[in-house]
Amino acid sequence: MARLSLSKTALHKESAQLKRYRQYLPSLDLKRQQLLAERYRAAASLAETERMMRQCREFVLRELPMLAETQVGLQGLVTVSSIKVSEENIVGILVPVLEHIDIHVQPYSTYAKPHWVDAAVIQLKRMMELKVKYQVGRRRLDTLDTAVKKVTQRVNLFDKVLIPKAEQNIKRIRISLSDTERAGVVRAKITKQKRQH
Repeated sequence: MARLSLSKTALHKESAQLKRYRQYLPSLDLKRQQLLAERYRAAASLAETERMMRQCREFVLRELPMLAETQVGLQGLVTVSSIKVSEENIVGILVPVLEHIDIHVQPYSTYAKPHWVDAAVIQLKRMMELKVKYQVGRRRLDTLDTAVKKVTQRVNLFDKVLIPKAEQNIKRIRISLSDTERAGVVRAKITKQKRQH
């Protein structure tokens, strides 16, 4: 760590740094607040998706107990054919956004399958959409969590380390400069008194 110079140049430099820190801190704190608000919305959206998935499972358990039959094959009947995920810029952080999901339903004979397969296909399609939405929402929330953590660390660095350190350095330099000035005045008075005698 560099030794603090106790000069007017160092005082000017420390004052300029302190001014920059104080200018930068509010914008950094605002960014943190915006990210926290967005993180809250992402968490609420994820919780809502989880609730809808639970409802879907409960509906299937309640209304379609016949799915337990192993003779009716539903494998491959409903598949995700494409997913489009883009990125959204939130105060400089890129987070994923689900734009579109294509779910393909394999054609099947309504005569060869039991009547309840139609309801099962609807629920399978819904559950697949919800699972994809959940995965993208989870990634979004994880990205925002990481961003909030980093920005909070920076806010704390400025607020609890850099600004107090600069203030402390300025105080030390001012005390040293005033002591030096006072010592100079005292020396000048002593020299003047010696010359008078």
